[in-house]
Amino acid sequence: MTDTLTLDSSTALVLIDLQNGILSLPTATPSADVLRNGIALAEAFRARKLPVVLVKVAWSPDGGDLPTTDVDRPGPATAPPAAFSEIPAELAALGDVIVTKRHWGAFTGTELDLQLRRRGIHRIVLGGISTSVGVESTARTAWEHSYSLVFAEDATADTDAASHAHSFGKIFPRIGRVSTTAEIIAALSG
Repeated sequence: MTDTLTLDSSTALVLIDLQNGILSLPTATPSADVLRNGIALAEAFRARKLPVVLVKVAWSPDGGDLPTTDVDRPGPATAPPAAFSEIPAELAALGDVIVTKRHWGAFTGTELDLQLRRRGIHRIVLGGISTSVGVESTARTAWEHSYSLVFAEDATADTDAASHAHSFGKIFPRIGRVSTTAEIIAALSG
């Protein structure tokens, strides 16, 4: 990083898909480590009365809102059980903003932008699973909406190590700041 990271009252934490079904996937970085760092970030944000936004992916029980585009590697053909989308109790807290998405990115078809703007948020600290899908899709749209971005690399993981490395090595430095959980918590304290 070229200068000291500073975070102020216009900053929110947005964690993507840290939910039971996604956390059970085999990730290059253990999902337990990502969850532990996500919890640490959430606690630090809450202690400073800054918004914590937990984004989960879910679909209607009938699967009518599942993506239906013609692709070589389609997603699920049926909606997963409700337990798939549950956020672990140790992560969620009263007062958190919960956003349900039905696409890769957390802005498409959700109230995320509204929830952030009405709270005066201009900077997002972003983490979650998976780096190259939900996190990167959300980050690209956030950047296009002129949000300033900070990426918590150790609170982010992918099922593919090369995809994670590509996002953090090639994409994220062009649209935001790459940091760690400890550096972000220190910036909140500073």
